[in-house]
Amino acid sequence: MPSLVKVKNLENGKSVIVLVNDRGPFAGDREIDVSEKAAKLLGFKHRGTAQVKVQDRKSTRLNSS
Repeated sequence: MPSLVKVKNLENGKSVIVLVNDRGPFAGDREIDVSEKAAKLLGFKHRGTAQVKVQDRKSTRLNSS
């Protein structure tokens, strides 16, 4: 079942909620692969990778109140 997570770019503080819909990533030591649109919103589309923090949606909701 797909899940929603918050992905935060630790270098610039930008974050986005993304839908996790597969079991990847399948390359290197990555924690998560995101869509091209998410990478653009997070500010690392042209670099390809970034240091990020991944939070499940339940934790995100609890921390924002």
